[in-house]
Order: sequence, then structure tokens, then C-alpha cells
Amino acid sequence: MFYEKGKSYDVLEVGEKASFSKTITESDIYIFAGISGDFNPMHVNEAYARQTRFKTRIAHGPLSQSLIAPVLGTKLPGLGTVALELFSRFKAPVYIGDTITASAQVSEKLQDKRWVRLKLTWVNQKNELVAEGTALVMPPT
Repeated sequence: MFYEKGKSYDVLEVGEKASFSKTITESDIYIFAGISGDFNPMHVNEAYARQTRFKTRIAHGPLSQSLIAPVLGTKLPGLGTVALELFSRFKAPVYIGDTITASAQVSEKLQDKRWVRLKLTWVNQKNELVAEGTALVMPPT
């Protein structure tokens, strides 16, 4: 099977952007709880969640964060990319049924190591910012 490598350092341009969208389902939350071991009732127990400030269950923060993986690994820079750092800050909850778009934009090229810094954003279907951050990656050679 042939796989086309992602964009190399020399090809990437500051300002270049890519994204991935997914609707968060109840199944996603239960599967993520099983994978991560995080069975916080705020995520998996509706009766408990109704008593919280959110009034219903919310998705695990790292579940939304993980949606940046297909962007970095398959789109920008793409196949062969190695993530070195990921930082993010949660801004708003993600609910079951929300469609989250994770985006990465090249913000800086670091010539000395040929690494790339990207600005990351996660927005819901209402275009509300639910998280933001940065990534430092080593693009494929």
C-alpha cells in the first residue's frame, strides 16, 4: 500500500490551515471513558450531571482535544508528522450532539530544528470557541 507523505518543512507556509469535524455522540463518551478509565459521573451519569452547573453530561476534555490528531497526522503537516508538544486551554463545555471542528494553522517555522508551531482551535457548531492552544511538530522530511 502506498501512503503519500505529508508536507515537509520547506513546503509548509505560515498561515496554512486544515481542520477536521466530528459530532460527539453518547457512544463516543462511553468508549472514551473505557479507554481512559475516566468514569467521572459528570460524563457518564445523567442524574448526577443534572445537579452540576452544566445541567447535563459533558464530554471529556481530552475527547475533544483528540480531534486534532487527524488534522496533524493526515492533513497538516500530514503523514509522517511527529507531535512534540501540545498545549490547550478549555474555554467552554462540549455536550453530546455538539459538532466540534478542530483546526490547526501554521503560525511559525523554526529554522534551526526545522520544526513548525501551529495555532490550534476547537469550535462547536455555533462557532463558539470551546478550546484553544498550540502544537509544536516535526514535519516529515
